Amino acid sequence: MAAGTGTVGAALEQANTPSVITLVTGGIALLVVLAGGTPWRFARNVITIVHEAGHALAAVTVGRRLRSIRLHSDTSGVTVSRGKPEGPGMAFTALAGYVAPSVLGLLFASLVGADLITTVLVLVALLLLGVLIMVRNAYGVFTVVASAVVLGLVALVAPKMVQAPFVYLLTWFLLFGGVRPVVELQLKRRRGQARDSDADQLSRLTAVPAVLWVLVFGVLTASCVIAGGLWLLQPLAL
Repeated sequence: MAAGTGTVGAALEQANTPSVITLVTGGIALLVVLAGGTPWRFARNVITIVHEAGHALAAVTVGRRLRSIRLHSDTSGVTVSRGKPEGPGMAFTALAGYVAPSVLGLLFASLVGADLITTVLVLVALLLLGVLIMVRNAYGVFTVVASAVVLGLVALVAPKMVQAPFVYLLTWFLLFGGVRPVVELQLKRRRGQARDSDADQLSRLTAVPAVLWVLVFGVLTASCVIAGGLWLLQPLAL
């Protein structure tokens, strides 16, 4: 009996090693992003929250007055800020949305690499709180509160061996999930849709073609995947 208990304990300990967590959570995140369908549509709400948070943070950083955030059931969102309607500040605000999930994923990857799992959970809580304060529609409130409930269960109720896989999964999902919306954006633009997208707004603000801004989004998000992946995969090289 003791031997059996020891074997189970050893198996659980091995399953919770950084290398195993990295591979399993990375595979799950990639599968959700590539497979699409209901899992992606559901999980994409997380990307939308971070996307709009990126616009909001950029707006506040450049001195614009943040008015509201709205999150919609089709996984789109809108962030409204008041300030100068043109110039570098407005351009930076428009640029921040599509790259925000990937940049946040890169930040989380660096923290995970430094074994700062709790710090990631705290940052997620602060992000959700900040968005919740500015959300001005019912679905948006529901989405943020639901995300906060999941976070609370993981941070306060779940055992330690669950927290690390959750953070790894979230980090991988932000990295991979930040790329797909850029691809979807360009596909919509080719069909004559999304004429008021962030890329098109940047084109009007800077006179640089929108397709080049989509390319910028793509390069930045892909770069974050590479850099973040290297941090997360580091235990495999040891």
